[in-house]
Amino acid sequence: MPRRWIAALACLAALVALACEGGTSAAPRPTKSTPSSGGPGGIAALGDSISTGFASCLVLTSCERNSWSTGDGLRVDSHYRRLLDQDSAIRGRAYNHARPGARADALEGQAHAAVRDRADYVTVLIGANDICRGGVDAMTPVTTFRADVDRGLRALRTGRPKARVLVVSIPDLYRLWEVGHTDGRATRAWKRGICPALLANATSNAPADKSRRAAVRERIDAYNVQLVAACRAYGSRCRHDGGAAHRVRFTLDLLNPLDWFHPNASGQDRLAEVTWRASGLAD
Repeated sequence: MPRRWIAALACLAALVALACEGGTSAAPRPTKSTPSSGGPGGIAALGDSISTGFASCLVLTSCERNSWSTGDGLRVDSHYRRLLDQDSAIRGRAYNHARPGARADALEGQAHAAVRDRADYVTVLIGANDICRGGVDAMTPVTTFRADVDRGLRALRTGRPKARVLVVSIPDLYRLWEVGHTDGRATRAWKRGICPALLANATSNAPADKSRRAAVRERIDAYNVQLVAACRAYGSRCRHDGGAAHRVRFTLDLLNPLDWFHPNASGQDRLAEVTWRASGLAD
């Protein structure tokens, strides 16, 4: 077969593939990592797996459509969807830079990405992975955590000084142990190494295990104090959720049935609801 025929057939196959991928959409949807030109800057999410909707689609991977912050799915009334109701011009301008496993030292890089997106509203939820290490001694020191958060927020303030920032409190991870340590499904899942600093030996009442869990609880409280202070230091464009996320009384029906740690779609929707009320954007 002549080479020019082969090249023509290859081009035709590529066009067919693109048509199939496009479905019935009239135009390609903007990606969530590339800002659109013109219009408002939209919303960007910074943080860890919670903000990626991890495991909320019943697979142990990110499911951004269910993100409490930037999700565009129908099961979660996210901040993005609520903003879209207020201003349709932000359609397609939801950028999720949160990453599973991210600790506070990743915030600065994520913040620079939000600046490149020209985000006008940025949510920050970080800290669970600074807690969920191999043990208490491996947790990020409080002073280091604060310095990491400050660097991330400084990048936002420098690059997008007029953007509004919502800093969200770390959910009550200790509460997950309280409601799950008597449930065999949860404890079996936790044995796979989920948040060992808190959830290792979940059914044990040994003094060492009780002391370890208490230390984790204290560290979460200490991080949350620093998040309040960091937001206050940022200035008037930053708002803290006032502990709204931390006060959510998670139950097992708000967690996914794979790791019994990350919120399912209902849990993500609950986080969206309480943090939206705290954001000041609903007024």
